[in-house]
Amino acid sequence: MPEVDLEELPGVGPATADKLADAGFDSFQSLAVASPAELSNTADVGDSTAADIVRAARDAADVGGFETGSTVLERRNEIGKLTWHIDEVDDLLGGGIETQSITEVYGEFGSGKSQVTHQMAVNVQLPKEVGGLHGSAIFVDSEDTFRPERIDDMVRGLPDEAIAATLEDREIEGSPGDEDAMDALIEDILEKIHVAKAFNSNHQMLLAEKAKELASEHEDSEYPVRLLAVDSLTAHFRAEYVGRGELANRQQKLNKHLHDLDKVGNLYNAAVIVTNQVASNPDSFFGDPTQPIGGNILGHKSTFRIYLRKSKGDKRIVRLVDAPNLADGEAVMRVQDGGLKPE
Repeated sequence: MPEVDLEELPGVGPATADKLADAGFDSFQSLAVASPAELSNTADVGDSTAADIVRAARDAADVGGFETGSTVLERRNEIGKLTWHIDEVDDLLGGGIETQSITEVYGEFGSGKSQVTHQMAVNVQLPKEVGGLHGSAIFVDSEDTFRPERIDDMVRGLPDEAIAATLEDREIEGSPGDEDAMDALIEDILEKIHVAKAFNSNHQMLLAEKAKELASEHEDSEYPVRLLAVDSLTAHFRAEYVGRGELANRQQKLNKHLHDLDKVGNLYNAAVIVTNQVASNPDSFFGDPTQPIGGNILGHKSTFRIYLRKSKGDKRIVRLVDAPNLADGEAVMRVQDGGLKPE
């Protein structure tokens, strides 16, 4: 990101500019997508001054106005597609998981939600010619699910052409069958997954803000952040806000958290994947009683909703429940030692 002088904005002096930069507002664009209230709390400025700063930042960054459909189409051409390396699933998702969007993956325990986040943390690092985004990953772990050993398994389980292309891209001598080369590749891939464990919902929300700072730091690096995974999004919120009396407060905080995650995806062209827990509706007499938690807040904010359910053995059904530009449908995958595989 090019250096910008925040002091060019009205009401921003050296002290305020330092406070804004410390809070992660280091560009006109990051200020343009903030709310005046958020700015007021962060930089200790009055509400009217904060509103002036945001308005001026929007003018400077040229965001917030109307544009033609052809301009939108041109911008959407910059969106990346992160492959699953499972043709049936990639076809279902129109080529893979989109950047600049939130993809929600929900299902019962053992349905493969954490397997998806681990696999995407590997796949995002692959060269673009083999379905990756040539980027690094941020992994927010709220349920103690992240396992580097599983990353090891999944790297070894990649298709040979993907391994060969990645070895060449990282200038690691060797081939897919070379143990030393594979060890070096796995170590390099683990180095590019930034993991943080969230201890409660407030800490998880803080980590979303830290993720934005991390993405900003790596924006001009060889491997910019192209994936933000949260596994799981709702576990802490569900445990801490119990009962109907706490529902409004929970949804309000969840809404802010989702907007913070979405901001990372939009500002840094990253795919945002969140896993979600489910509840069973005992009043359901027909169909599947499993429902994702998080209510309408999560349902509306998620661009793509994917429902995973168990089938026989290692088979998992991947069902696309909601998408703005794709038809609903199902695909089958397997969860095996080498990662997610086609049927």
